[in-house]
Amino acid sequence: MSLATTVAVRVALVGNPNSGKTALFNALTGARQKVANYAGVTVERKEGALVTASGRRLTIVDLPGTYSLRARSPDEAVTRDAVLGRLAGEVPPDVVICVADATNLRLVLRLALELKAVGRPLVLALNMYDIAQRQGLAIDLDALSREIGAPIVTTVATRRRGIDDLVAQVDALIAAGALPEENLWREPGAAEIRLAHARAQQFVRDHVRPPARPDTWTGRIDAVLLHPVGGLVILLGLLFVMFQAVFTWAAPLMQGISAVFTAFGDGVGAYVANDLLRSLIVDGLIAGVGSVLVFLPQILILFLFILLLEDVGYMARAAFLMDRIMGGAGLHGRAFIPLLSSFACAIPGIMATRVIDSRRDRLTTILVAPLMTCSARIPVYTLIISAFIPNTQVAGMLSLQGLVMFGLYAAGIVSALLMSLVIRTVFWRNAVEPFLMELPTYRMPDPANVARNLMQRASIFLGRAGRIILPMMVLVWALSTFPYPPAGAPGPAIDYSFAGMIGHVIEPLLAPIGFNWQISVALIPGMAAREVAVAALGTVYAVGDPQHQAGGLAAVLARHWSLATGLAFLAWYVFAPQCLATLGVVKRETNSWLWPAIMFAYMTGLAYLAAFVVYRTTVAFGGG
Repeated sequence: MSLATTVAVRVALVGNPNSGKTALFNALTGARQKVANYAGVTVERKEGALVTASGRRLTIVDLPGTYSLRARSPDEAVTRDAVLGRLAGEVPPDVVICVADATNLRLVLRLALELKAVGRPLVLALNMYDIAQRQGLAIDLDALSREIGAPIVTTVATRRRGIDDLVAQVDALIAAGALPEENLWREPGAAEIRLAHARAQQFVRDHVRPPARPDTWTGRIDAVLLHPVGGLVILLGLLFVMFQAVFTWAAPLMQGISAVFTAFGDGVGAYVANDLLRSLIVDGLIAGVGSVLVFLPQILILFLFILLLEDVGYMARAAFLMDRIMGGAGLHGRAFIPLLSSFACAIPGIMATRVIDSRRDRLTTILVAPLMTCSARIPVYTLIISAFIPNTQVAGMLSLQGLVMFGLYAAGIVSALLMSLVIRTVFWRNAVEPFLMELPTYRMPDPANVARNLMQRASIFLGRAGRIILPMMVLVWALSTFPYPPAGAPGPAIDYSFAGMIGHVIEPLLAPIGFNWQISVALIPGMAAREVAVAALGTVYAVGDPQHQAGGLAAVLARHWSLATGLAFLAWYVFAPQCLATLGVVKRETNSWLWPAIMFAYMTGLAYLAAFVVYRTTVAFGGG
């Protein structure tokens, strides 16, 4: 075998956002992927490997999406520097694949011209080609290839069509001895940008023939979904249905999981003779972890909706609809995607702010992203709602519990918008830049892709249960069990434990908002991850009052807490920054401890204030 087939060839994937680049990367590399950070920066790099039919090894690097090599954001800067070979410790790619949405070539052709000027061997992959054909677009591939000076391969990444042809084309370039040429790309001026744009427009006019019978369905659908009033009503309606489904669809599965953990705990307890060991296993591990894993169906239902809306192409429309509202609150239009990602978890949402080029707009988005209701809050919300909100129907068809959940999500959104306005007023007052984006073509979701992503989300959640919740529950159990009470001591044994001591020390600080010492104990491990607070409550109450566990943790809290305390606990979790990992990511993204300190301070203050108002108001109306 020759040297050329034993040394891995580096191939970079470059393309616009929403071009299907990541789907193409997955189709090329399958499970042979690894994720890390580029040296010296916080932007993630995805790298995978494959072997061609000739035996040549390719290393595929998935670079962040960009519209141009004129970097205006951290993500785009990494893509530019990777292509130009400027990244420390990174060798430049041997071949560049420019990934294009075949239904929308105008912007990507300008990027292709820039990539061609870099001098690296280039292949243009026209992805989503099946949609372009269905729309009736006729693309003269040979003529377009001559204009750009690069071979063109059509692909449908989600169906793995054209993947072998693309790999073969890269292999052929390497086998033919295609070598890097002189780098002719330089930072363009305004006149050069206009010229490049005009050339790309001319390519589209000359070599892309619009359909004889234009697809009017996309226009008709967008006329409804993008209506300034009707579109917002539909968006709110979709969110409302989503949160109703989180309660109604998940209920049977949650009951099943709860029954399994209860039976498992009873079964294990019957075979463990040692009281201390039985308490550790049943009260500490099974009760703690089970009280969190029961919420897995709700989290997966939430992600199912988000993934389907992303695959259909609706999320970009939602960003368009929200732009005017967000702009009025001082947020950049591009902030919608990071904030939407924060519904899953604030960490990827904060990392997604790299697409925002203005540092001030990026910092504003980072500071308000944790106010969006992440999936880790779902166990807390569901627990308290199940304990204190009756499972009744409103108007004969709507779940009251689902309405409350929707209200909590809405409170997070509204508070994020209000806080962004305050932050812009306090720290900087410059105008928000206009929001420009391409609306992707509507397409059918790929079931395999949706299933794969759901499995990843389930794996992440279960991984947190193993890595974070399980060790924390052992710690909480130990603190709740030791030291033993003195002989003849009145009251529950847990009052004399370390947890009881800590809780009673903190309790006076939280008493004005209605929190008891058990809540005080739960908030401390809850700093590791929000859902740990639920597991901690399950452990503390299981250890402290085991005879009252009938009906589950929600029933226990309903007996031990007042309505005012339950509602104040919900208000606290709308705002409280109960996740150290999020604060760590903010420090990494801003390269300063100042901004995470500001975030922690203002969110804790808001949480205390909101809980105080809710508690005192509820008590005043007889709910104490």
